[in-house]
Amino acid sequence: MFETSPPLVLLYGPFDPSGSGSLPADAITCSTLGAHALSTVTALHVQDTANIEEIHAITAELIDDQARCLLEDMHVQAIKAGPLYTTDSVRVLAQIAADYPNVPLLLQLHTAPQALQSDDFDPDEAINATFELLLPQADLILVDNSVLTQWVADGLLPRRGQTPTKTLMQFGAKWVLTTGTELRPGQRAYVLHGPEQTLINWPWTPPTSRVSHQNGPLACALTVELARGRTVPDATESALKLALPLTGRAFRPGMGAQIFNRSTP
Repeated sequence: MFETSPPLVLLYGPFDPSGSGSLPADAITCSTLGAHALSTVTALHVQDTANIEEIHAITAELIDDQARCLLEDMHVQAIKAGPLYTTDSVRVLAQIAADYPNVPLLLQLHTAPQALQSDDFDPDEAINATFELLLPQADLILVDNSVLTQWVADGLLPRRGQTPTKTLMQFGAKWVLTTGTELRPGQRAYVLHGPEQTLINWPWTPPTSRVSHQNGPLACALTVELARGRTVPDATESALKLALPLTGRAFRPGMGAQIFNRSTP
């Protein structure tokens, strides 16, 4: 006798062997939230809890084969993507999003790790491709406010709007959730920006310790809630509540950063 299927979510991103974030850590988080995670690996890391030493990109053909093999077999209900290091991974996802327009896409934006600063990668080109090809197709963008500030300072995010978030929406983003956004001196928030100047905020508390991938659990919770068919505002409200207990437990398994304890208590 078959049980009712849990929400199926596709995780599209790099493999982190330390379990700090991305795959396989996000798959464990999604399972904790009651979803079944599928995966498409876009890059392989050589890393520990302190540093990413090397990044090896997966070819566009293999990325595409991984994703479509799953999408053609199972009823995927949401996709979580990011970080994306190459234009190949961006272009493949853009075509998949165009072919599956009814599958909600959560796009998490990140700064490029130092390991990408080599002749094998052009992180600026990948970011530009993300702006042009993925922002118009994503249902929700998740990004820390400090990332947007850094991109503006580095000239990677052009000033098309009054604020960095409005610039993302000028590129075609429908909804943008920023974390750590300063509302006034001493007060920061999660801020959801949406159509018709929709603006919703929730209190944000700075992390109390150095933990890798601070927004990872929230990104997973958002994806799972979108997979359950919730609207973006409702998914955000629910995801913030679900992610909070997931970020309250951390441990230090190595000599670097702490890691969220994703195991069942």
